[in-house]
Amino acid sequence: MTKQSSSGERALVKVRDLKMWFPIRRGLLQRHVGDVKAVDGLNFDVFPGETLGLVGESGCGKSTTGRSILQLYKPTEGTVEFEGKDLVKMRGEELRQMRRQMQMIFQDPYASLNPRMTVGSIVSEPMEVHNIGTRSERLERVRELLQVVGLNPYFINRYPHEFSGGQRQRIGVARALAVNPSFIVCDEPISALDVSIQAQVINLMQDLQEQLGVAYLFIAHDLSMVKHISRRVAVMYLGHIVELTDRKTLFADPLHPYTQSLASAVPIPHPKLERQRQRFILTGEPPSPANPPPGCVFHPRCPLAIERCKVEVPALREVEADHLAACHLADRAGGSRITKLA
Repeated sequence: MTKQSSSGERALVKVRDLKMWFPIRRGLLQRHVGDVKAVDGLNFDVFPGETLGLVGESGCGKSTTGRSILQLYKPTEGTVEFEGKDLVKMRGEELRQMRRQMQMIFQDPYASLNPRMTVGSIVSEPMEVHNIGTRSERLERVRELLQVVGLNPYFINRYPHEFSGGQRQRIGVARALAVNPSFIVCDEPISALDVSIQAQVINLMQDLQEQLGVAYLFIAHDLSMVKHISRRVAVMYLGHIVELTDRKTLFADPLHPYTQSLASAVPIPHPKLERQRQRFILTGEPPSPANPPPGCVFHPRCPLAIERCKVEVPALREVEADHLAACHLADRAGGSRITKLA
């Protein structure tokens, strides 16, 4: 994992050995008896103007990763560098100033907007926090942002309950853009929306990225949507990244068994091809992050697991050019040992 992309571009966000463990306390004295290892040693970069998709099952640590990067959760270990500055070491005013460059679009458009505030107040609040412009300038900026996200600029005096889910998510996007950030964490921004509205929000985000050059960490469990919007994709399982590469390579030649199982769950809109392709169906449930298995965290559900998988943690390594995988069976010569999906 380097500071530069294959084109020589320097990383905007650099995550190294990131861990977010939540303590388990029991008894009258609240003794520390263990930890929920929601995020357990992540390494990845996000480059300026790109979309990095982060996918995995519910409960694998995706949302916790996004919140830890923005320091909404203070990481247990590791570093998060933004434009070369370590956010983990920052406190108070210094961190508050850095947050102007980093924003978040939350998953639930019904819960993330204050029902007691007007749309104008919601969108202008980040500008007030960072003392940007006068009151009239902020009002003009709010109208401009509402127009940018496809809403009537004269809706500023309305309340969230007067809007549909898709419109509320657009308000959330406008709020995130209010302070001109260079990086936005999108925490499943379309999962609570109707399918017909999802495409509108995704197209809006792509248009804004082209216009403003903002980088996204796009968190989702829908692989087809991630394939559509992302330049690179990181696959996460039980707090670990198990595969990381560009989207075309990931879907054409997945190296990790878990990635193959996710890909096989995506329906193909062609009946004949759907019947012919080989499925990779997992059995059982993911282990508890409070008691992860030894060795590879995926080995209890992996049909290809060998003895080595049960005792040795596989490193996330470059198996092919710009294609990283955390699997003992994935290598240049022996990649065929992992069943390829049609």
